[in-house]
Amino acid sequence: MASQASLLLQKQLKDLCKNPVDGFSAGLVDDSNVFEWSVTIVGPPDTFYEGGFFNAIMSFPPDYPNSPPTMKFTTDVWHPNVYTDGTVCISILHPPVDDPNGYELASERWMPIHTVESIVLSIISMLSSPNDESPANVEAAKEWRESRDEFRKKVSRCVRRSQEML
Repeated sequence: MASQASLLLQKQLKDLCKNPVDGFSAGLVDDSNVFEWSVTIVGPPDTFYEGGFFNAIMSFPPDYPNSPPTMKFTTDVWHPNVYTDGTVCISILHPPVDDPNGYELASERWMPIHTVESIVLSIISMLSSPNDESPANVEAAKEWRESRDEFRKKVSRCVRRSQEML
């Protein structure tokens, strides 16, 4: 018998196939596992990421939508809110409890109403507007604040590499 999580994910996949969203594409890594999605984000226009194609894996827990998925870029991404291993650090992917560090309210964190679409659109927005207040990649955040030209050069290399992988 299919779980509530797998039924919900199948529905979201079907909806995205029927009504694609500008800026990204998504599908299953393997048709036999609805809990692992392959996502490609197109670098948002008018940002340093424009022209890039950034691949990621979104992994959903068995109790989705009660718990958030994780998202990890498999393409190099230089960004204050992406760990050096590619893991995305964004409020809506954090469990819905008060932040022990005091940076985020529980209301800014994961809510079961989020969908694959709303998550990926939030990540596209994150690419456009980095949060350097609580960075996952301290070096990228420091460059973003203090040496925007160096930051742009590193992102441009990531964009070029992503294009070469096509």
